[in-house]
Amino acid sequence: MKEFDVLIIGGGPAGLAAAISAYDNGAKSVCIMERDNRLGGILNQCIHNGFGLTRFKESLAGPEYADRFVKQVETRNITVMLDTTVLSLSGEKTVTAISPDRGYFEVKAKAVVLAMGCRERSRGALNIAGARCAGIYSAGTAQKYVNVKGFMPGKRIVILGSGDIGLIMARRMTLEGAKVVAVCEIMPYSSGLRRNIVQCLDDFGIPLYLEHTITKIEGKDRVTGVVVSKVDENRRPIAGTELHFDCDTVLFSVGLIPENELTKNAEIPLAKNTRGAIVYQNRETLCSGVFACGNVLQVHDLVDFVSEESELAGRCAAEYAIKGISAKGGVNVVNGKNVTYVLPQKLDLDLQSNGLIKLYFRVSGAFRNCVIALSCGDKVIVQKQKKIAVPGEMETLVIPKDKLSLIDGDLTLTLEA
Repeated sequence: MKEFDVLIIGGGPAGLAAAISAYDNGAKSVCIMERDNRLGGILNQCIHNGFGLTRFKESLAGPEYADRFVKQVETRNITVMLDTTVLSLSGEKTVTAISPDRGYFEVKAKAVVLAMGCRERSRGALNIAGARCAGIYSAGTAQKYVNVKGFMPGKRIVILGSGDIGLIMARRMTLEGAKVVAVCEIMPYSSGLRRNIVQCLDDFGIPLYLEHTITKIEGKDRVTGVVVSKVDENRRPIAGTELHFDCDTVLFSVGLIPENELTKNAEIPLAKNTRGAIVYQNRETLCSGVFACGNVLQVHDLVDFVSEESELAGRCAAEYAIKGISAKGGVNVVNGKNVTYVLPQKLDLDLQSNGLIKLYFRVSGAFRNCVIALSCGDKVIVQKQKKIAVPGEMETLVIPKDKLSLIDGDLTLTLEA
């Protein structure tokens, strides 16, 4: 059985950054397993620009951003296994996989990094009335058809959900000659980045219907139209508010689900609010030597932040494989008032290599002039003011090294508007 110091499951932006970081931090043998026939993950179909603004200070297309990391992998002695599907992960960090050229095989690793990304929520999860006719796609599937395969899904489009993929596809379909009739969002705010709302909807005159959802899809063999209704504060359709739109295509952009089937089967505890693994600040899960990063851990807004988090996971995985440095015990970090989730969920205060801890979190609504505070009982450890906080944009809070001595129990992150 072949053995590696660090094994990365997933060859997207998270897996690439983790592999490079693990190798550069002393791991002698690093392997990436990727089920697609090329590295890069979802970036290969994201041909729009806007990637790399934070990391490289320039606007890159998705394949350009991925290519920079792929070239770094190629210049290092990193083993890459393409067309390889991982079937299982054991607690002893033995990975079972299958591929056309290797068949069924097993690999042993000293440390494992989970970087499987996420998938889109489908129509089936929404219970929308209507036949199972042609013309219904997730936004990501439509993106692959247009950008990679060169096919147009339709000519008159209605998009449900205002996630970033849906917003970007509204612009993309318009540029390809289609008519985007409406973008409907069940929440009173968009779940996408503000810059995407401006650049993809406002600049092209595409209407955004907040607090609206599709209640019926019409058509038998092909979509012919949809019925859209306004919703109340409980997200239930209000009778008498129906709007009808003629269309031949419906795209769904209604959220992303981390691909954690492997994590579940390995009996690694998951957090309910993120649907990813519970991790320490070094991105180690509650299974010693197994780390998680990228969208399989939490859904990120920007790929730049995915790379940053994955480099941390890769470095700490290398430290575990070489020196046996692992997180233990520690205090819990929980989300309080107006906060949907906070990550990491646990802190080992003895595990400090970079001098500070950065918390990632999302808020539960749109707030102005708010104060974000991290408290330990009645003590406020650190706080910051924020002019605007919205669910569509991830927030961060840094705990300086000199504040760690104040922590003597579990922490709670809250937001006061």
